[in-house]
Amino acid sequence: MTVVTSDQADHLSAWITLLLAFSCGLIVANIYYAQPLIGPISQELGLSAGSAGLLVTMSQIGYGAGLLLIVPLGDLVENRRLVLSVVAVAALALAGAALAADATLFLAAALFIGLGSVAVQILIPYAAHLAPAATRGRAVGNVTTGLMLGVMLARPASSLIAAHASWRLVYVVSAAAMVALALVLRVVLPVRQPAARLSYGRLLASMVELVMTEPALRRRALYQAAMFGSFSLFWTTVPLLLAGPDFHLSQTGIALFALAGVAGAISAPLAGRVADRGWIKPASAAAMLIAAGGFALTRVLPFGSTGSMVLLVIAAIAIDFGVQGNVVLGYRVLFALGAEHRSRLNGLYMTTFFMAGAAGSAIGAFAYAYGGWTLASSIGFALPLLALVYLATE
Repeated sequence: MTVVTSDQADHLSAWITLLLAFSCGLIVANIYYAQPLIGPISQELGLSAGSAGLLVTMSQIGYGAGLLLIVPLGDLVENRRLVLSVVAVAALALAGAALAADATLFLAAALFIGLGSVAVQILIPYAAHLAPAATRGRAVGNVTTGLMLGVMLARPASSLIAAHASWRLVYVVSAAAMVALALVLRVVLPVRQPAARLSYGRLLASMVELVMTEPALRRRALYQAAMFGSFSLFWTTVPLLLAGPDFHLSQTGIALFALAGVAGAISAPLAGRVADRGWIKPASAAAMLIAAGGFALTRVLPFGSTGSMVLLVIAAIAIDFGVQGNVVLGYRVLFALGAEHRSRLNGLYMTTFFMAGAAGSAIGAFAYAYGGWTLASSIGFALPLLALVYLATE
């Protein structure tokens, strides 16, 4: 059995890269299946329109808690065993969501789905550790491409399954997929034993020190918080817009629309290569402008026309492109700060912006319910611009 210790930098093979990318995509999809299904799930379980965003928000809160409390263990606990344990939590929670008889049970399951899905954020620093420093951005970008594909394919996949069967089948299939993936990872992944010998309490306390002493962490986390908040707002509210009186799209139509976002995944490997060249600040500014421009495009034409649908598709690609590119740029900055606390840095980074994502989903659903797309898109447009203003002070 291959054992990788924390002071080694090994070669990240193409096979392991592919497996890690596929694993990240399959796992992270769990927290996005509900986004296009908030209508049918909330109707069946008795949630009001104003509270429907909780179906997405709860999984993101669970994800945020896992980032803060579980992901840092990647600096302390053998990584393969940690990943398998967390994936098992996801499998059980997905089964619970499939069987939920009321909104309370579904929301509780959603919380643990998010918690179990943080396995991806143990795998990404793992990939960064295996990759040589000169190509670390490229390696992380390639693995993150799988994650981004999972984020974006989850929505059309769940829409298509729900359109032809039931939203519950989405969670049954995903629970089975987690079990199968855990079996593969147990056989294939090399063991990685960190060198740190801290207590769990000291590990968590050290994260406060990292926040206080690493300005790059604070900046990259806040940049991506604004970006990911706008991303979550868009993908929580746009299914409501598309299903409404302006477009009258079915779940199948919404699924096809969501496929457009997949094109944004190309930004992850591109951002990794740009970051390896040292062009992080201008690339970050470009990502923020592209995301804001996506929201602006949605307001150019009145809804209901073919042209407005085309602009919505372009907007979806632009928003995904900007947000996914910016997250990889952040990874590259943080993973250069030191291998010994890479998982803790990642946990803090991801916790910050995923809590912003949870807020974006809730705010977006509320804004759309009471102010329509005009209010929701205005908030989405403002967030990347706030990040850009902050970037200008760097």
